[in-house]
Amino acid sequence: MNLNTTYMGMPLKNPIVASASPLSENVDNVKRMQDAGAAAVVMFSLFEEQLTHEAEALEHFFEYGTESVSESLSYFPNPTQAFHVGPERYLDILHEASSQVDIPILGSLNGFTQEGWVDYAKQMEQAGAKGIELNVYYLPADMGLSGRAVEQRYLEVFQAVKAEVVVPVALKLSPFFSSIAHMAQQFDEAGADGLVLFNRFYQPDFDLDTLEVSPSLQLSTPAEICLPLRWIAILHGHTKASLAATTGVHSGAQVVKYLLAGADVVMTTSALLQHGIDHIGTLLDELSGWMASKEYESVEQLKGSMSQQNVPDPVAFERANYVKLLESYKNPFTA
Repeated sequence: MNLNTTYMGMPLKNPIVASASPLSENVDNVKRMQDAGAAAVVMFSLFEEQLTHEAEALEHFFEYGTESVSESLSYFPNPTQAFHVGPERYLDILHEASSQVDIPILGSLNGFTQEGWVDYAKQMEQAGAKGIELNVYYLPADMGLSGRAVEQRYLEVFQAVKAEVVVPVALKLSPFFSSIAHMAQQFDEAGADGLVLFNRFYQPDFDLDTLEVSPSLQLSTPAEICLPLRWIAILHGHTKASLAATTGVHSGAQVVKYLLAGADVVMTTSALLQHGIDHIGTLLDELSGWMASKEYESVEQLKGSMSQQNVPDPVAFERANYVKLLESYKNPFTA
């Protein structure tokens, strides 16, 4: 059985990729991921805030609105305090990992402006990264900012990073654009080598004891697969960029579904944090077992066979599915 796939022009031994997480802060963990069967590893993220503490542009974001809410500065890292892993150490870990494993290692950049940090993509490339995953995490809370302006910011940040490197660059997309297909097309035309669906936005919570806004982190669940599954199925065959699926991957069943939709690779983090790095082997075993039971000989044969362009009823991915679902639901409280 042939599990080979290709992602952003890189041949991979299988479609399982370990996505960005604290696990990759340790080079031994990266080696364990390779031994467990991962075809590639995305390093933990290097944040724009780590790279622009003294830049005028970042000071604007730190200070904006603090006249009315003086506590707001406490939500940003203190520039006088060290981040968990600083930029130099990040590059050292990336270099060590890249030189000690045979699988591709991708750097991860997380930011939202073009101010003085995108050149680190080049430094990641020089440290051994075989590609860059760009995560533009931006919450457009300004009521005067149009949707088009938000899209333009994403495109400009991507183009700035893309201009710095020769290695392929993937963009981790938000699921909240008004037209995801059009946004994917714009990145495709701008030269994106890969699109990762989707960025998982973490939301704040309220602490009812302290009456403070508190960070909230919950690992993904298999129930979250449906949104990226739909859009990968719609985009498959319509972009030059590779498609990577992420969110909700806990078993081989989710891996199979994403591949059927048209993903080139399937990324996972939450399952590894919950079950350990060796769970990668479980995902591969379950994928292989399902393929054997259905007599698929390769991942390439499987890939995209249930995408919108290949199913008998393509409208199932659009409004028709919504109407059918609601009309078929039976109220359990009526006779």
